[in-house]
Amino acid sequence: MKNGFSGSRVLGFSGWVLGFVLIAAVAQVGCGYTLAGRGAYLPAYIHRIGLPQFANETSIIDVDRRVTEHVRTELVGRGKYTIVPETVGVDAVLNGDILSVTLTPAAFNAQNQATRYALTLTAKVEFKDLKANKVIWSNPSMQYREEFDVSTTLAGGDVQSFLGQDVNALERVSTEFARALVSAILEAF
Repeated sequence: MKNGFSGSRVLGFSGWVLGFVLIAAVAQVGCGYTLAGRGAYLPAYIHRIGLPQFANETSIIDVDRRVTEHVRTELVGRGKYTIVPETVGVDAVLNGDILSVTLTPAAFNAQNQATRYALTLTAKVEFKDLKANKVIWSNPSMQYREEFDVSTTLAGGDVQSFLGQDVNALERVSTEFARALVSAILEAF
């Protein structure tokens, strides 16, 4: 008994670190973390989803078609679902109404002219399980907001004028709205 420990081995600092790392690795295995965007909150029997074109309650032409297309692309990209435009012969249906598309100044220059605008898309959305006849997810006022720089002043913050200047703005807002919507439905956020 040279150091007062009979038959036991004293671990050095590196031994403790290795032990801690091993314990942390074992604990991490069952922690439940997954990659964002890959969740599957929906019941296992939902394979075929009806996605009729969103209704357009705004004066913005084509916003309904663009949003519906991007939602369809996002759902198909998840790889597990067949997306059809019908509402019959499906396991679930996703209905949406584009309620508004608004443009508000977000930043100003020294002359008090808007140099940046926020484009906000608001929609009423409902995802219903037709087999169980219950709403799985809904949001009566889902919003997506994105800001855009402008080079010229818009008369009164007119949405149509803005979209005429930045033709990609509606495309970007539609894409990101669809991504947020599908993530919210599939991951139950």
